[in-house]
Amino acid sequence: MSAPSPTSGTAATEPLSGGASSVARRTGRRSLSPAVILLIVAGALVAVSAVRAVTGAQDVTSPGQIAGALTMAVPIGMAGLGGLWAERAGVVNIGLEGMMILGTFFGAWAGWQTNPWIGVLAGVAGGALGGLIHAFVTVTIGVDHIVSGVAINILALGATQYLAKLFFADKPAGSPKQSPPIDSITTVSIPGVSDWLDRIAAHHWFLVSDIAGILGGLTTDVSLLTLVAVALLIGTFFVLWKTPFGLRLRSCGENPTAAESLGVNVYRYKYLAVIASGGLAGLGGVFIAMVPSHIYNEGQTGGRGYIGLAAMIFGNWRPGGLAMGAGLFGYTDSLQLRNGGPSVHALLLLLAVLLVLMAAWRGYKRQLVAAVVSGVFAVALFVWYAATDTVPIEFVSATPYVATLLVLSLASQRLRMPKADGLIYRKGQGK
Repeated sequence: MSAPSPTSGTAATEPLSGGASSVARRTGRRSLSPAVILLIVAGALVAVSAVRAVTGAQDVTSPGQIAGALTMAVPIGMAGLGGLWAERAGVVNIGLEGMMILGTFFGAWAGWQTNPWIGVLAGVAGGALGGLIHAFVTVTIGVDHIVSGVAINILALGATQYLAKLFFADKPAGSPKQSPPIDSITTVSIPGVSDWLDRIAAHHWFLVSDIAGILGGLTTDVSLLTLVAVALLIGTFFVLWKTPFGLRLRSCGENPTAAESLGVNVYRYKYLAVIASGGLAGLGGVFIAMVPSHIYNEGQTGGRGYIGLAAMIFGNWRPGGLAMGAGLFGYTDSLQLRNGGPSVHALLLLLAVLLVLMAAWRGYKRQLVAAVVSGVFAVALFVWYAATDTVPIEFVSATPYVATLLVLSLASQRLRMPKADGLIYRKGQGK
């Protein structure tokens, strides 16, 4: 007797869907409508423009700042996307940082000897190798997911340090901690439009120049690898939420026992998801080595694998929210790298304004504890901004990590992870 299809039967598919509509029915929450999302974006733009006008920190929405934010956001987004694939299948991937490290080394090694696009493929393969190891250890052997991920991070760092000394130490312009230079990947701009937007941004008009600066940064000298990353983000949404393959994969992270009873090969889908997770993290590592720096450098991932994991959690295990989280963390990273103290000081005022709005919203929703906490943080930031002209350099360099903690703490009440995420699964365990 053949097993029923995983996509047939209302009663059977309901616990497997894991989609936004079924989650909303179970939790009583509704997804934000496009009109509400546009209203939030418009409000954020007005707030940013007002802060720029008040503080005089013109770099907050300059094309250079936005372009830098995009460059910093892509590797974080790719690491987060890798985490999303793994965790939607029920496997926690703390090893994203190690897989990014493998991507930086193998991408740089192959790209230096051949061409950048071969290097991209090699970096993806290096990250996928880390994903394969993680899948074997967690899915087949049944080791705790956190233990396996931490071990991969340690092993990847040690292995790449050894291989860098072996392959780069005696090469021209190389060293035990650095590869020879890699050729650049082509960048593209929209002819005419980019220059026009730059001229509008230079006038510093309220809101108009801010929009022009944002659009100019997103359309000027954009790496082709960035476009690949955007395509992967959009493609992930369609594959995981609009295809039977994605339904089956997500069912493995929601209820693997039910999925198995409907004929889904849970082990296979977990393997595919974790290998894809490693490949995406490896792509993020390749991006770091090839786009901002054009070399491999020891330690250049800088914890972005962990920040990518935080962006995924902030995005509630959804591609759209993940993109917003990666953009936020990339923006703060670019801000502290480009302009340091003055722009970060202006960011204090912006955060205070946003926290006031959040406190008002929480109060309206009768979430009094969250409203009070947001209000206290807002007052503290207002006082800090008013009492100083700049911020300590130590805080400037820590800005991306502080933003990570702040955002996660404020978003924690609305999070809903896959039900079977991180649980050890054994075939036939429900029989």
